[in-house]
Amino acid sequence: MATGPILWHCDRLETLSTPRLYQILQLRAQVFVVEQDCAYLDIDGQDIHAFHLYATDAENELLAYQRLLPPTPQNPNSHIGRVVVAPKARGQNLGKELVERGIAENLRRWPNAPIHIGAQAYLKRFYGELGFVRCGEDYDEDGIPHLPMVYKG
Repeated sequence: MATGPILWHCDRLETLSTPRLYQILQLRAQVFVVEQDCAYLDIDGQDIHAFHLYATDAENELLAYQRLLPPTPQNPNSHIGRVVVAPKARGQNLGKELVERGIAENLRRWPNAPIHIGAQAYLKRFYGELGFVRCGEDYDEDGIPHLPMVYKG
């Protein structure tokens, strides 16, 4: 459980320290690969273009993370992905604050780009309460039901 102030950061890959990048990749693997029992290639080439929004505690331990992908000429949408809260930091509404900060950062950086997310189906209500609506059919991603959602505010 986090104690003390929570510090928020938003960095490009090239400005992350090696230990911080290691912590991020370790947390993503711990939750998405091990905890959710989902064998997939997490390092997909998108981190190079992304902004990495994350929270740390007073001891500089990683508490929460998400990846923000900018719009491109091929895809005019921005994307929020790899949303994860460390097991030790759960139960404090940190996930809600993480997504709210991700929305705000997307709107600040790319004000004209719709914000999309591929949400795990069981989180439909959570994202709905934050302003996201379904924008397509359910799909399976690595054995986990997902649905496409777009932010409508």
